[in-house]
Amino acid sequence: MVAVAFVEAWIFPIPPDVLLVGIAMLNPGKALVYAFFCTLASSAGGVFGWLIGRKLGRAVFTWRPLRSVLPQPYVARAEGMFRRHGGLAVAFAALTPIPYKVFTIAAGLFRVRPDLVFVASLAGRGARFFFEAGVVMLMGEHATAFLGRGLGPITLAAGTLAVLVAVVSSRARPRRDSEQPCRVKRRRVAGSRHRPDHRPAV
Repeated sequence: MVAVAFVEAWIFPIPPDVLLVGIAMLNPGKALVYAFFCTLASSAGGVFGWLIGRKLGRAVFTWRPLRSVLPQPYVARAEGMFRRHGGLAVAFAALTPIPYKVFTIAAGLFRVRPDLVFVASLAGRGARFFFEAGVVMLMGEHATAFLGRGLGPITLAAGTLAVLVAVVSSRARPRRDSEQPCRVKRRRVAGSRHRPDHRPAV
């Protein structure tokens, strides 16, 4: 399970969820332990995927047959978006059914910090795997059917909500920061107006 979780983060097509749920059902008391090691292995694999993208990924965009499909201005725009929201994009892919390996390699290609990739992977993969472990502990043998039907929609909805909250918060923060100096300046001006004049009378 640990090996599959590591390799799936950068090349293997089968996600580790199947093994995690199956092993956890055999021993539900250790489901959280299995989820913990699966999260660590997958996050470490994400950093390895980042390394692949960092070292080899640029060759994909310089390959001549793809230049007409991926014009450089669009590649540059995508790079800018990934630099601003790279960690959020990795966390979203780690949580949802979107191919996680695509985002780990793209993160290296677009030079997202590896520590940010690791932390985002821990958040996304941890939420996903611990949710599965919790479902196994609560539902037992019925967990497989529930996760088969609901895991994709639930994680996609949760990931979308998290992205919306993060984007709104990031847009609201600069406004608060820009308003702060104006408030300080107004207070200084108001204080100078009410300051008594101590100059001696002539």
